Amino acid sequence: MSCGIWDKKLESNKMDSKEEILTTETVNSTIDYNEQIHIPGWIQSHGALLVLQEPDFDIIQVSSNTEEWLNIPPENLLRQNIKCLLESHQIDNIRKNLAGDFEYINPVKLSIKCGNEVKLFNCIIHRNDRVVILEFEPSEDKSEPDFSQFYQLTLPTINRIQKSVNLHELCAIIVKEIRKITGFDRVMIYKFHSDDSGEVIAEDKREDIEAYLGLHYPAYDVPQPARDIFSVNYLRIIPNINSQAVELIPKNNPLTNQPLDLSFSVLRGVSYCHLEYLHNMGVMGSMSISLAKEGKLWGLIACHHQSVKYISYNKRVVCEFLGQVMSIHIPIREQNDNLDYKVTLKSVQSEVIKIISESEDLLTVFRNIGSKLLTIVGATGAVICLEGAYHKIEKTPSDAEITALLNWLKNRIDTDIYSTDSLPIIYPPAKEFKEIASGLLVQEIAKVQEIYVLWFRPEVSQTVNWAGNPEYPIEIESDGTMKLCPRKSFVEWQEIVQFHSLPWQLYEIQGAQEFKTAIVGIIMRRISELAKINLELEKSNSELDSFTYIASHDLKEPLRGIHNYSTFLMEDYGEILQQDGREKLETLVRLSQRMEDLINALLFFSRLGRQELDKSAINLNELIANVGEVVMASKPDVSFEIRKMDNLPAIYGDKILLEQVFSNLINNAVKYNKKDAKIVEIGYKETDESASIIYVKDNGIGIREKHQETIFKIFKRLHGQDKYGGGTGVGLTIVKKIIERHGGQIWLESNYGEGTTFYLKLWNQE
Repeated sequence: MSCGIWDKKLESNKMDSKEEILTTETVNSTIDYNEQIHIPGWIQSHGALLVLQEPDFDIIQVSSNTEEWLNIPPENLLRQNIKCLLESHQIDNIRKNLAGDFEYINPVKLSIKCGNEVKLFNCIIHRNDRVVILEFEPSEDKSEPDFSQFYQLTLPTINRIQKSVNLHELCAIIVKEIRKITGFDRVMIYKFHSDDSGEVIAEDKREDIEAYLGLHYPAYDVPQPARDIFSVNYLRIIPNINSQAVELIPKNNPLTNQPLDLSFSVLRGVSYCHLEYLHNMGVMGSMSISLAKEGKLWGLIACHHQSVKYISYNKRVVCEFLGQVMSIHIPIREQNDNLDYKVTLKSVQSEVIKIISESEDLLTVFRNIGSKLLTIVGATGAVICLEGAYHKIEKTPSDAEITALLNWLKNRIDTDIYSTDSLPIIYPPAKEFKEIASGLLVQEIAKVQEIYVLWFRPEVSQTVNWAGNPEYPIEIESDGTMKLCPRKSFVEWQEIVQFHSLPWQLYEIQGAQEFKTAIVGIIMRRISELAKINLELEKSNSELDSFTYIASHDLKEPLRGIHNYSTFLMEDYGEILQQDGREKLETLVRLSQRMEDLINALLFFSRLGRQELDKSAINLNELIANVGEVVMASKPDVSFEIRKMDNLPAIYGDKILLEQVFSNLINNAVKYNKKDAKIVEIGYKETDESASIIYVKDNGIGIREKHQETIFKIFKRLHGQDKYGGGTGVGLTIVKKIIERHGGQIWLESNYGEGTTFYLKLWNQE
């Protein structure tokens, strides 16, 4: 019994001098255990091999056992043409086979005169490594293949496969039928997990031998090179692990001067490491059949026998065929597993999608969904990251832990969905909250807006039964190199697995993806609605600007007439009018003048929304100096001081409009000030962006907090018309409009009775 996580490393004082136990990372980085099993340089002894050079089919390489099978020594075949062995019609059959004609598929039945006898062979033909490879296996059947026999062997099994309900039942049928056909002592189905380890999920065996059902096997038991070959060559037979290794003559392929590639060969020699592995298991003969799902290796049908076991080619074809039929049914049967849970999940997912489709915004979505957000993926907690805030459901890590986890995720994931059932192993800080989040499923809704949904699952400690100690057994060679060797014991070995949650199933991950699709639908709908509203606003603003301009322009003419006629009356009839009449005319002149000032301000404000900005780089030091001179000249009777920081930053904008901004702010700073020593300070603050914050500070009367938002509204004055020299109430409205036209911001801070500071955020470059 062992406690700890997978890939545990033993302490150095527990290591034997000849053998070490290393972690996955150490093995992968230190040891080249990927033996070149596709180029072993030899074949098994239950057949012979010839290598032909096209187009004439000259024999350029042979197995060293041709005399045993063909009664011809290998040296007598080398550099000969295949005609020395086969009839012309047999050679034609081989050519047709290589051409891919459907009628001429492997194996080709060949009757070969071998000395004084005629032998019948199954000839398996393929091209590889720039040559044609012929493999000969003896055939006991001297007649043509009987299709009815194939039909009888496969039809009952296929009928049972079609009636199977789930994956467990499908696997049970296959192991039972293949054992019945082949007579192996044990037939089992070995399924690969996501970490490349495997598990025996079905087994049919002799009653008197130990059961392997439910045992796990480490990834290195079937290393990647073997998986690569299983992905292209679907059946592998090893009749006798003690058979003589048959070398090739010459050793290398003469055309490439490299070892012959036997990836597709049925006689390919067996890795010595694998032979020792089988020996340690007590297996003398074996056969493996590939199982694929959606084009990827899913598992193996593994057949073991405690004595020598040769399976005829015809039966192997039947077994390979059944393996392919099973592969087709694997996705369908997996879908039927946990069917009740899947139906419930799908129902909740549909309900959630409906809620989303009826919601107007994301926050409403998450409020309405509630705990259903957990159900759609089978989680125990979730966090929605939206607009910089965390909206939590049930059990989740703290805000600080979520922030750190998100920062780690953003640098790690390159897809919109990410899942792991062992978060503390790949992200060690998660060990602090393993009871909440050993499993993590992340759905990125919108990267730019940083909208994420994180689902969590708690740690589930579990006991895994291994077929022997799963840790890497390493032997150190005399030269110091490390060599991965097969395990010597397959006695059941238990391990308590920590820092893992229940794995996320494909249909749960698909639920998260469907959730995102629905959410994106809301976002796109809102974007469409906002675009439509923006178009309508632009049209309304344009029409309003035009109306304001026309109305203001047309109002000026009658107003000018009222002003002029009032002035004429004062000049021509002022002496004969009574005092009361003269005062009324003076008021009329004053009011008409104020009305004209208001109309002029309104005209200017309306033009601001329409006119193009003439932007350029502006020396702010020069601009403030020029504005200061104009303001001082316009107020010869007022004493005030303008204090400016040295080296004000350069800004980018319309110089004339920005001069008006600073002129307005400085004028107001002087105008609304009761102190004898009136002071205006102008300075700046740097920002992280390509912008500066310019401030204009005075020691004037200040602005009450309740009025600080309203002062930017058009025609809004905080004092009577005759107080502080009057005014139109448009100045700050125009200032705000100009700043916003430049893509900037304006805000203020003020202490009533002490002074006000206006802040302008302006860009330093385009």
